[in-house]
Amino acid sequence: MTTVEETRPFDVSVDVETLARLTGREREVLRHLAKGESNRVLARSLGIAERTVRAHVTSIVRKLELGSRFEAGLVAFHHYEALAEEAIAS
Repeated sequence: MTTVEETRPFDVSVDVETLARLTGREREVLRHLAKGESNRVLARSLGIAERTVRAHVTSIVRKLELGSRFEAGLVAFHHYEALAEEAIAS
């Protein structure tokens, strides 16, 4: 029998210390990625330019050592509550 771990194509395990590398704005962008928002919608929600959103996403992917925006979205989805708690604490 095959387990989920063996068939999962993306390793999106990120610990809390790694998430702590992100700035407050990057955590905010990451929470929006969990909702599957496009750069345009995300930019409008945050009142920033799409180019700035792309820069934040690139920084998030690099800091979390992920392969793509999609993987960042998965991380955000799995750690959504922790990201929200950090926002309240900051």
